Amino acid sequence: MNGTGRADGSAGEALPAGARPLVSALMFSAGLLGNLLALALLLRGRRGARQRPPALFHVLVLALVVTDLLGTCSVSPLVLASYHRNLTLTSLARGGHICLYFGFAMSFFGLATMLILFTMALERCLALGRPYFYERFLSPRTGLVALPAIYTFSAALCSLPLLGFGRYVQYCPGTWCFIQMHLEPHRGLDVAFSLLYATLLLLLIVAVLLCNLSVMANLARMHRRGQRSRRVAAPEQPRGAAGCGRRMFSMAEEIDHLLLLSIMTITFVICSLPFTIRAYVNKLSEAEGDHGWDLLALRFLSINSIVDPWVFAILRPPVLRLMRSVLCCQLTPAAPGGHAVSSAVTKLPARPHLCGQ
Repeated sequence: MNGTGRADGSAGEALPAGARPLVSALMFSAGLLGNLLALALLLRGRRGARQRPPALFHVLVLALVVTDLLGTCSVSPLVLASYHRNLTLTSLARGGHICLYFGFAMSFFGLATMLILFTMALERCLALGRPYFYERFLSPRTGLVALPAIYTFSAALCSLPLLGFGRYVQYCPGTWCFIQMHLEPHRGLDVAFSLLYATLLLLLIVAVLLCNLSVMANLARMHRRGQRSRRVAAPEQPRGAAGCGRRMFSMAEEIDHLLLLSIMTITFVICSLPFTIRAYVNKLSEAEGDHGWDLLALRFLSINSIVDPWVFAILRPPVLRLMRSVLCCQLTPAAPGGHAVSSAVTKLPARPHLCGQ
């Protein structure tokens, strides 16, 4: 229940010789700068769109950035303080309370971030797959209910090691504290909690991937319906052309959301799977674990909150339009002669094109 356990086997209070803060300082700087930049871009975008309320998806994106920022600022300064004083986290305060706080903060913000990402994927899935339900029951205010529920659940689950189910321990080189992953005599519950946490991450990975696949299938159906409506539409109907333009804009916006969500999901999977694999390997293997691999898995897990804001900051609308254009060029149907079908061939008036929005 205390935070004085050590998964690295070290017993001293000082950091190992040769420990350098460069990597930790770079991670903190990248995370802080990326989150502040993403937050500034979000707020600037809202100033330009005050005439309409924010969509639920954008509320969740803002919550994700704020959560990542709080997570980065909650733990990284402690790592730098540990290097500055040349003391392990368990030695920075009596009773190992800093190690307890560090482990709780890492697990809490990591889980909350991933739950918000899942909520974003589910929101897109419902918006396209169940539009009537979405319009009737979901709104930006839903985020004000979902987010406290996410934080409460994450805090409750990550508090279990403080109550005896699981344990937060220190990892080499003494600047990391996280969930105990190695089986010790008469402490099976410690590893059981790490397995529970890893299983939850694995379920979130599967759920997000399924939601994204559902969004892709719904977008494909929307695209096919749009093609059929363009074939049967009469050139003399300006109202139909305007409706088509609105549908194309909606399709373009949905594809932008899907691209952003898909890339964030890829980073989520890459950052989460190493910890999930190590938790299962440490549970199933009776041999002494490789603490170097454990540390690498923890670093991957912490990188997620650093990469997410940079993904959002880089994937601005011009970049998303370029990616969408490339994607559309790959998927545009070709005529028998090898040429893409155009509006001139179908004798339809020029309309806003999905690739050009």
